[in-house]
Amino acid sequence: MFGFSDETYIDVASGNGGAGCVSFHREKFVPKGGPDGGDGGKGGDVVFVVKDNLRTLGHLKASRSFKAENGRPGQGDRCFGRAGRDVEIPVPPGTVLRDAETGELIKDLTGLERFVFLKGGKGGLGNWHFRSAVRQAPKYAQKGEPGEAMRIGVELQIIADIGFVGFPNAGKSSLLNMLTNARSKVAGYPFTTKIPCLGVMRYDDRDIVLADIPGILEGASQGVGMGIKFLKHISRTQGLAYLIDVSDERYLDAFDILKNELSSFSSELSGKKSIIIVTKMDEGDEAEARFSEIKSKYSDMLVLPLSIYMDELLEPVKLAFLDLARKEDESKASCNGFTAVVDNNAEYRDEV
Repeated sequence: MFGFSDETYIDVASGNGGAGCVSFHREKFVPKGGPDGGDGGKGGDVVFVVKDNLRTLGHLKASRSFKAENGRPGQGDRCFGRAGRDVEIPVPPGTVLRDAETGELIKDLTGLERFVFLKGGKGGLGNWHFRSAVRQAPKYAQKGEPGEAMRIGVELQIIADIGFVGFPNAGKSSLLNMLTNARSKVAGYPFTTKIPCLGVMRYDDRDIVLADIPGILEGASQGVGMGIKFLKHISRTQGLAYLIDVSDERYLDAFDILKNELSSFSSELSGKKSIIIVTKMDEGDEAEARFSEIKSKYSDMLVLPLSIYMDELLEPVKLAFLDLARKEDESKASCNGFTAVVDNNAEYRDEV
């Protein structure tokens, strides 16, 4: 129903507290029963609920205003007013809340299931609370406290372990489809991927989330092509995979160009752990020589070949992704273990 949407704004308001009640007890043969006004109910809260089955913020554009219910007023016989119902706002994992005017981060909802953003106003006290020896018939009660209202920006930053970075038509969607159940559109022309696509790669007992980001052009940081509007979606990744099309005439400079565009967007993003995957190794007689040039130029990085028609090249890529997805605080033993694994798969690289 809704297209991909990664940012919007909404107006939210918590409920007002209910007013306390002014009441006096009335009972036959009890002419002076005294005050018995009950307290007002608390106003409802504004609550964000993280739903794993949501992938976009499109539903928030259909209804931009969310208000919790007001608390009900108190009643006689010391009866409390009912509390107002909370308003729950469903959002996908990776959602962050920002001040709509300043853009300042209010809350990152990553790792949370529920977050109470605005609390409802407290209910007012009934006149029963104000009785005393010198004030036996108080004829006043408290008003309920008002709720809070605010306009906020809601932004989605997709959570993935590995982000794919590359020029348009570099093979990112093909790789995602090969490794996961995703069905990202694949075609022989640029920008077939217009929105970020996610897929889950299963390796042994580990699930690794992969993100295919729309292709980046040189000058994207200045707004060329689709710009860099989707790069924020890989800001949370553990690592990046730079995909270089070996048949592209810019094959030897592609990594430097992409790295520069990421640096213009975020130095933190460009500094993430990364590998280079040289795609379309089946295209042309020059593929092997070009792969060797790339591997020689970036000898300090892991450079792997790939072709959708050569299944034996997939295993080293999977193992590399497994390493990139590991947390930074893992022991050196795990990292050394991966180095050995890569060396064991050297035969795949040497064949190409």
